[in-house]
Amino acid sequence: MRATHSKKVGTGSNKRPEKLNVHIRNSWRTNLQLIRSVDNMIGYKKSLSECQCLSEVKMGRGSPIPPMLRRKIVEQYQKGVSQRKIPKSLKLSSSTVHNIIQRFRESGTISVRKDQGRKTILDARDLRALRRHSITYRNATVMEITTWAQEYFQKTLSVNTIHRAIRCCWLKLYRSKKKPYLNMIQKRRCFLWAKAHLKWTVAKWKTVLWSDKSKFEVLFGKLGRHVIRTKEDKDNPSCYQRSVQKPASLMVWGCMSACGMGSLHIWKGTINAERYIQVLEQHMLPSRRRLFQGRPCIFQHDNARPHTASITTSWLRRRRIRVLKWPACSPDLSPIENIWCIIKRKMRQRRPKTVEQLEACIRQEWDNIPIPKLEQLVSSVPRRLQTVIKRRGDATQW
Repeated sequence: MRATHSKKVGTGSNKRPEKLNVHIRNSWRTNLQLIRSVDNMIGYKKSLSECQCLSEVKMGRGSPIPPMLRRKIVEQYQKGVSQRKIPKSLKLSSSTVHNIIQRFRESGTISVRKDQGRKTILDARDLRALRRHSITYRNATVMEITTWAQEYFQKTLSVNTIHRAIRCCWLKLYRSKKKPYLNMIQKRRCFLWAKAHLKWTVAKWKTVLWSDKSKFEVLFGKLGRHVIRTKEDKDNPSCYQRSVQKPASLMVWGCMSACGMGSLHIWKGTINAERYIQVLEQHMLPSRRRLFQGRPCIFQHDNARPHTASITTSWLRRRRIRVLKWPACSPDLSPIENIWCIIKRKMRQRRPKTVEQLEACIRQEWDNIPIPKLEQLVSSVPRRLQTVIKRRGDATQW
C-alpha cells in the first residue's frame, strides 16, 4: 500500500511539471508572436531605405512615386517577376507599375516625366511682374491687383488665382501698423534732431524724466475681427463683433524714468494750460524729487498746446526746469509710449467693465512695471535715433 501510494504521488508530481512546461512554452510562443508583430509594426531589423519606402508608399493622388520605390519596381521586373506580383508585394496599383515599366522600356530611365499635370496660368515671368507690382502698390486690394493683372497679362484671372499667385511670390496680406503722418518738413526736423542727440550716451538718457498722456476706454463685447464659426453661423448673435459708439474712457497722465515709475494722474474734464501746470506741481515735481533725489534731470513732454503755451513755458522757466526739445509727431522715440502699450494690453486681458475698475486696473499695472524693463526701454533710445537717421526722419518700428 505504501509503494502504490508513493507511486501515485510520484506520478502526480511528474505530471505537474509537464503541464507547467507546456504552459511556459505556450506563453513563450505567444510572446514571441507579439514581439514579431511589434517588430513588423515599427520596422525592426529593416534597413532605413525600406522604412522610407514603406512610409512613402501611402501618398496622395497625383503624387510622384519616390525614386527608391521606382528603382525597386524595375529591379523586380529585371529579375523576371510578373507585373501582377509586383503591385501586390509593393502595395501599389497595377497601372502605376505598368506605366513605370513601360517608361523604362521606352527611355531606359526611371525618372518622372517633365511637365506633368495642368500648366499654371501665370508662368515665372508673370509672377515676377506680379511681385513687382504688389510691392510697388502695397496698399492695393486683391481686387485692384486682379483688375490690373487681367489688363497687363491679357488673361482671364480670378481673385482666388491672384491670391494664390501672391502667396507663390512669398507675399501675404497683413494688417498695417498705425503710425502718425509726417510731411517733409516734419521728417527733416526729426532727422536733424536725431543727429543732434545721437552723441548722447545711455547714462545721459537715464537722466530724462519722460512724461505723456494716453486715453483708455472701457472694453465692451469681445475684441477681434475673427471668429471661429461655420458658413451657416454668420448671423448667429454669438458671432457678431459688438461695438459702442462712445464708450466710457479715461485720460491718464504719467511720468517715468530709468530709476522707476513716477506719479499717475487721472484727468477729469478738458485739459488746458492752467490745469496742466497744476498737474506738474502736484505730480511732476514730487516724482522728480523722489526718483532723482536732487540730481540734475531733464524733463520731456511733447508739443501739445497746453505744453507749449506761454504760461507753461514761463512756469517751467521760473522753476528752472530744463526741458528737452521734442520733434513733432514722433511718439515712437519716447519710451513711455511702450509703457502705455503694455498697460493697454493688460487691460484687454483683464477687461474691466466700469470706469472705477478701469482706473484701479491702470494704477495696479502702472505700479507693477519692473525697473529692468524701464532701463531696457531707456537704453533703446540711441538705437531709435539711429533708425530715424537711417530712414531720413520717417517713422520707425518702435
